[in-house]
Formats: sequence, structure tokens, C-alpha cells
Amino acid sequence: MKIYFATHATSTDNENGLASGWSDPKLSALGQKQAKALASYFENIPLDLICVSDLKRAQQTVRLAFGAKFPVLFDSRLREINYGDYTGRPAAEVDSLRLEMIDKPFPGGESYQQAMTRLHQFYRELKEAHSEKTVLIIGHRATQYGLDTLVLGKDLVQVIRPLVWQPYWEYDF
Repeated sequence: MKIYFATHATSTDNENGLASGWSDPKLSALGQKQAKALASYFENIPLDLICVSDLKRAQQTVRLAFGAKFPVLFDSRLREINYGDYTGRPAAEVDSLRLEMIDKPFPGGESYQQAMTRLHQFYRELKEAHSEKTVLIIGHRATQYGLDTLVLGKDLVQVIRPLVWQPYWEYDF
């Protein structure tokens, strides 16, 4: 299975430097422009399916980018990590705790390892159902960590890092 991964476009929380986790901010004006531009990167890539986090910022990204052009599957397992009590706090504060929270859950939330368990389950089911397909995943940093750990065999210490944006990433699974 060929997987392309793209992050959701910029949200209001991103612009305000806040950690969203499972909260549901909408896309900012910049994010709306980014989402509309996303489709251009896939003009010559024949996608069979787009799988998207059920959070609003990811849903808005796929709708603005592709409309109804492709089949879309929304799944809550593609969500960002649940920051629990840290949701809405400064992103820099939450980011500084990432390595500490690999096995330890955020208070009222989940650990990165717990998030990987749900993401790996989703990706394995996706491969079983669509092994010969080309799929675009639109999600969050943790969504990509799931691909990096499962498909590339990296450990969480290697992948939990600041995001260096690019239009999309490719994986052969």
C-alpha cells in the first residue's frame, strides 16, 4: 500500500501557540488558504481513498482541498495525542514534555505509546482492507508518529521532534 501523509492546515490554536490535542479549533484564514493549495500537490497522484482524523481542523482541510473528489473515511483513531489537562496550554510547554510522556500519560489524557497503539491498529486494518491502494492520510503530528514507528520501524524517541513542514510525506506499507 502506498500512503501519503499530510498534516492538517494551520488552525487558530496553531497561530496562537496553543496545544490542541483533542480540542476542536477551526482552521485560521491562513489554514484555509493552505488547505485549498493542498490539492495541487496531488493533481497527478491517483488517490483511491483519503483517511482523515475526525477533528474539525482535519475535516476542514480535506473538504477545502478535495471537496467530494475522492472517497473519504473519517476515523477518531487518527486524532492527535490526547493532552488531557494540558489541552489549550502553550504548545512550547507541552512540547517540552514529549519525551517524558512516551510511556506516562498526560494527566487526564494519554501517553504517546497509548496513541501509537490506536494508530497502529488503524494502519494495520487499513492495510488489510486496502493493500493494493494509494491512500492519503490527513492528520496530526501523532498521526505521523504512528506511520514512522510502524512503517519505518523508528522508535518514539527518534520521531518525537518538532515538525519540519513539507507538503506531504510518502510511505510504502
